[in-house]
Amino acid sequence: MATAPRPLVVLAGAIHPDGRALLEKEARVVVCEDETEAGLVKAAAEAQGILFRIRPPCTESLMGACQKLKVVGRHGVGLDTVDIPAATRLGVAVVHAPGSNSQAVAEHALMLMLVAVKRTLVIDKQMRGGDWSAGRGGNTELAGKTLGIVGVGNIGRRVAKFAGAIGMRVLAYDKYVPDDEVRRRGAEPVKSLEALLPQVDVLTCHTPLTRETEHMINEKTLGLMKPGAIFVNTSRGPVQDERALFEALSRGKLAAAGLDVWEEEPTSRDNPILNLESVVCSPHMAGVTREANRQMAMQVSGEMLRVLRGERPEVLVNPDVWPRLGQR
Repeated sequence: MATAPRPLVVLAGAIHPDGRALLEKEARVVVCEDETEAGLVKAAAEAQGILFRIRPPCTESLMGACQKLKVVGRHGVGLDTVDIPAATRLGVAVVHAPGSNSQAVAEHALMLMLVAVKRTLVIDKQMRGGDWSAGRGGNTELAGKTLGIVGVGNIGRRVAKFAGAIGMRVLAYDKYVPDDEVRRRGAEPVKSLEALLPQVDVLTCHTPLTRETEHMINEKTLGLMKPGAIFVNTSRGPVQDERALFEALSRGKLAAAGLDVWEEEPTSRDNPILNLESVVCSPHMAGVTREANRQMAMQVSGEMLRVLRGERPEVLVNPDVWPRLGQR
């Protein structure tokens, strides 16, 4: 009796070799380097699984064009590029890798805070130019300052722990986490963003991108912050209104910012924020470390394989799909 062919899984970009090797134990694996939707549809027309990285997004039209599709995986944590309602309508399970890069992002957020408060980039440039008096008397410390965390999930709780160890007072706003749990995660809960902002010396965002959080940081909310405060964002770029952020920085309302994410990515070289010495920049790579890349690949690959075996995954984003999918 002939055995059924192994399922086909298409990777929308290369992943860590250990993750690919895990998939290859039970599936045929093809890497699609074409970042367009048309290119991925061509490669995945017969696929039972697609693992998405950065581009293209996981749209209804893409999933609908792949008639044998059972599961899509997101290489990472964020799901804003996945049309989850469409996946559910089409009977496609959505899995991802929550927590896989939390340590990496939390460390990066702390780094951005420290570089901003210590004016590291400016001092480095001046010192290389021969100015040994650069920065003397102009820096400050995080200890004793108040940190505000927006979103106290897997990343935010780690940032809270780091900040507490440094000696910061830590406040947090997260409407989806009960007050007692916020305290267990190392922060004092605040009931609203508007109540949080006037209290903080440093604000850091660790929230998913939703309709509710888009442009959460805008002219109005920036106006509530203390003069000389610092803003850090390692979550999603559209959480911030960059025009308003530029104005706040250029007018001196904010002392500095650390940005790993941008409204448009890659951001334009003409983005005026890039001309500000008070801004520390990185290209959406806070969660990209050797350790996190491996963990993301292994975690999401394991979840995809569970679905392909007919087993319920440990983290199923759209559980409503399972009664139909489990019967296939």
